[in-house]
Amino acid sequence: MEETKEPKKKRDYLLPVSILVAAVLVAVAIVYAAGKGSAGNNQSANSGTAPSVPTIDFSKFQPVTASDHIVGSVNAPIKIVEFADLECPFCKEFHPVLESISQQYATSVAWVFRNFPLPQLHSKAPHEAQAAECAAHLGGNSVYWKYIDTLYSITPGNNGLDPAELPKIAQEVGLNVDQFNACLSGTYGQDIVQEQSQEAVAIGAIGTPFIMFSLANPLPSSAQNIINAVNAQYAYPGQPPVFSVSPDKKMFSIGGAMPQSVMDQLMNAIVPAES
Repeated sequence: MEETKEPKKKRDYLLPVSILVAAVLVAVAIVYAAGKGSAGNNQSANSGTAPSVPTIDFSKFQPVTASDHIVGSVNAPIKIVEFADLECPFCKEFHPVLESISQQYATSVAWVFRNFPLPQLHSKAPHEAQAAECAAHLGGNSVYWKYIDTLYSITPGNNGLDPAELPKIAQEVGLNVDQFNACLSGTYGQDIVQEQSQEAVAIGAIGTPFIMFSLANPLPSSAQNIINAVNAQYAYPGQPPVFSVSPDKKMFSIGGAMPQSVMDQLMNAIVPAES
């Protein structure tokens, strides 16, 4: 991927901003994914009790299977699962970074997309996620990826995409527009979107993008050093670390959009251990 022309400070700023936005989303994300709010949680918030810092529950992560939207082999030693909102500007920024990784490390990486729309910020995002699921239903895995790639390239983000563009994108990626519209006017895909959103919240995601890495071998110390440095740089009181690592070091999460340079360093440290 070609580097953007943005100054380095501006690119690095994406990470802390995305984390701060994500922190605001914790309550609304849980309400959306669970389908209802918890009276106990509402009461605790109203009483002024400080919420605990969210943690990652790696046991809630669903292993990658052939039924996922996947680029690469389901047997790849490195699996990168992107939980994202199609109207999230940070997701739009980070998606090409993951695409470049999947291309550069094609023999080692499987890249998976799972839905995590946040309708309280982006009311159009759940419908767009359903549209992408309809694209997969009608055209298969490759068409799904063409659909979301095209949507990200067109939308300005922050709920800015005209819904009239959805069937136009379908036509552009080779789908029958009448069949697509029929699918989108029904309920197909809504359960998939809901289940994947519930998974993200169960794991501990508090915003988008939220990334899960699943490794065949434990994280090497060189990669752990990079993670520790990033966590130290972007430490905010009361906020979870940007990176969380599982006890066996075979999984880690990223809460926010990372600069290409950081991801390149991380992948260079991980891939030799996975080859």
